[in-house]
Amino acid sequence: MYKIPISVLVVVHTADLQVLLLERADHPGYWQSVTGSQEPGETLYQTALREVAEETGIDAVDHVLIDWHRENQYEIYEEWRWRYGPGVRFNTEHVFGLRLSATIPIRIAAGEHLNYVWLPWQQAADKVFSSSNAEAIRQLQSR
Repeated sequence: MYKIPISVLVVVHTADLQVLLLERADHPGYWQSVTGSQEPGETLYQTALREVAEETGIDAVDHVLIDWHRENQYEIYEEWRWRYGPGVRFNTEHVFGLRLSATIPIRIAAGEHLNYVWLPWQQAADKVFSSSNAEAIRQLQSR
């Protein structure tokens, strides 16, 4: 089954703007926030809840999950296009923020991520490989 070219980006952060980053298993050295594609029948909010739980073990319902009402459209990296239907080249990403009271230990998704780190927002923005992810992290300061 092909992935739907609609996804969420969830910037997980603390009140003092420590940001959670995950290292991709399929690309060691590529760091990112929680991301994932919408599944059939899901709302974007449900997608964000599911992806956070799958990738971190965090139950986002216990924290403050906010839809930032921002969307980014980007060209899907060539190496990942096989996951989508024939001819699909673009994805629409919807940005959410998840605020925690403090950093907590994370249970990363085996096979999807290798490691996690909590960093101050400026360092996190510099470390992520995706420009839309970096931009979202930089917006934390004004939220």
